[in-house]
Amino acid sequence: METIDFRPEMAGAFKALNAAWIRKFFVLEPKDIAVLDDPVGKIIAPGGSIFFVMDGDEPVGCCALQALGDGGFEVSKMAVAESHQGRGLGRVLMQACVDRARALGAPRLYIETNSALGPALGLYRAFGFVELAGKVRGPGDYARVDVWMELRL
Repeated sequence: METIDFRPEMAGAFKALNAAWIRKFFVLEPKDIAVLDDPVGKIIAPGGSIFFVMDGDEPVGCCALQALGDGGFEVSKMAVAESHQGRGLGRVLMQACVDRARALGAPRLYIETNSALGPALGLYRAFGFVELAGKVRGPGDYARVDVWMELRL
């Protein structure tokens, strides 16, 4: 398995991987659709990154870093194909996010998630993310969000 940066021809895979997990647990919201339909305009062009884990030529996992106004990044749109879950790919993707953010001198990483996503919460905590007190809302404001976390770098 190899981790690579986004290429424009991978936009469809980015959308498919994310739509699959979101639909499994929640519903696609207008902001999801806007980001998934235009990852270059919504993530890459404003200074973010998208990573993929590849199994040969097949993208089987992805994650985005969306630039925040304070120089930090929001970790978003992390998805692993159901066929590849339980193999540590979430950890690989999160490490790519942490490494890139540190290389860019970011002060923090921020995550919005849901309390029902136990494995994801465990991963975030293992990397040192802590829950923010109260309902501290960041840039997302998705209906499904009920947990806000941050990792100071």
